[in-house]
Amino acid sequence: GRHSMLPRHVQRLGRDWITHWNGSQILSLNSPVSSCMRWAGHSPPWASCPLPIPADFSANWRLPPFFGPWRQFQNSRWHLDNYTPSSCFHLPNPSMKSEGEEPSTKKRRLSGQHDTSAPEETNFSNWKEASCLSVAQNEGKRSSRKGTIKRHWEYFCQQSRTMKISENKESDQSNTESEGRFDFTVMSYNILSQNLLEDNSHLYKHCRQRLLFWTYRFPNILQEIKQLDADVLCLQEVQEDHYRAEIKSSLESLGYHCEYKMRTGRKPDGCAICFKTSKFSLISSNPVEFFRRDIPLLDRDNVGLVLLLQPRLHCKPSAAVCIANTHLLYNPRRGDIKLTQLAMLLAEIASVARQKDGSFCPIIICGDFNSVPGSPLYRFIKEGKLNYEGLAIGKVSGQEQFPRGQRILSIPIWPKKLGISQNCVYEIKQQQKEENAGEKLEVEKLDKTQEIVIASEKLSSKLQHHFKLSSVYSHYFPETGIPEVTTCHSRSAVTVDYIFYSAEKDDTTAQPGAEDSFNGGLKLLGRLALLTEKDLWTVNGLPNENNSSDHLPLLAEFRLIER
Repeated sequence: GRHSMLPRHVQRLGRDWITHWNGSQILSLNSPVSSCMRWAGHSPPWASCPLPIPADFSANWRLPPFFGPWRQFQNSRWHLDNYTPSSCFHLPNPSMKSEGEEPSTKKRRLSGQHDTSAPEETNFSNWKEASCLSVAQNEGKRSSRKGTIKRHWEYFCQQSRTMKISENKESDQSNTESEGRFDFTVMSYNILSQNLLEDNSHLYKHCRQRLLFWTYRFPNILQEIKQLDADVLCLQEVQEDHYRAEIKSSLESLGYHCEYKMRTGRKPDGCAICFKTSKFSLISSNPVEFFRRDIPLLDRDNVGLVLLLQPRLHCKPSAAVCIANTHLLYNPRRGDIKLTQLAMLLAEIASVARQKDGSFCPIIICGDFNSVPGSPLYRFIKEGKLNYEGLAIGKVSGQEQFPRGQRILSIPIWPKKLGISQNCVYEIKQQQKEENAGEKLEVEKLDKTQEIVIASEKLSSKLQHHFKLSSVYSHYFPETGIPEVTTCHSRSAVTVDYIFYSAEKDDTTAQPGAEDSFNGGLKLLGRLALLTEKDLWTVNGLPNENNSSDHLPLLAEFRLIER
């Protein structure tokens, strides 16, 4: 053949492959080879497969004169970053080079242009896997495990009311418990259902195939849970068969009691709330199904779960904390469904958290809300009110830069027979609770009042809820204004996961508007810092070798303040 002087194995690989020949390196560059080479233009034919580079690889390569089509390689617009020696390249498609920048495929999709480029398929069956994760340049974010970005703990000092960075919060926890205070940690984590991963494989083209198997992912997820050691876990996308087979038993062996609600219909995943039995006891578990057969609007299978927990240590017998977990509908064009699902969850929380004196116990709401910071849905949660008159359904969640859902929200959004008022409370259950609390009112008077409220709401475009909620995270880094990211895959990198809490009245870490909270009771002590999109792409986005979900776990520490 044309290259008859080459060894047989080199001839078989073809002229478009880079390989090792007679123990020497055949591609040479004058500068150290990057651990992650990003392709700005179109990739060459061999770019979609891992390079068969031997263990004795070094940075001293030279261009082989016998390879024909190197003109395409030389003319392509490529660049090197993270100049550290490594054993392979990463050629992401589409590439995300900086925070706030969307992949080209998403840009074309949002602008209405047709994406004619065929998606790259990665074939890993013929090659032995090799580590392909970059190490972050920033030493402050580097850990002992290769390819891991270290997230630091941001702690709010009670004495000075200023933030300080603490790498170890255990010492502070022991001090507060010795003083008779009840401190606890809460995690919210979308662990990425395996079925959903496989059904949406186009979101994970940047990942090595072996990293996407459940047998690889679950040990990593469990290790994260062990290391973070939260007292309460709020998990989303928990696949039912995996939960029954190994997730539940594994968490129980760590001292957790688990409550689970599977999605309705044929959806195989759901939400779970797990808590340390050494810290809490269960008062009640209340699942919420958002599907209603008799209401066409509510035809989706999302669910929520609301627990009422009693602290075991340093608290009055009447003390309680309400923990809610949900995963709202993803569809960016159905803001009407999202708002109705949220109202149903808030109504259940109001029913569970209401105490005999009419006030609410402290509340924490976790989950994947499929809405971005600053969106109408987000503002409704934090501000407790929303006037949706004239609001397009595609703008409710803020997920799309150019919303495709242009239909205006109807007034009211949901029908009367749902049994939930515009104040996001159960109309009938609220009456029953008032009667059980000793408020002896005549039935006729209650019915008349209810009719008046419903009649006034028919023409109202204003939603309200009774909780003054704050967000654990600020969603932007104060020094740079760069957005925090809770999920990152081939198509987007945004914040959609949250931990909301009812703040103590004098909690200066709370968001504006929380200082007049009548139901307070929780002080934010600290949180596990989030990352930027740029940070995550230094380890090839999510999932990666050490982080096996496309979401980051959120973690916060609270102190229960008793009235």
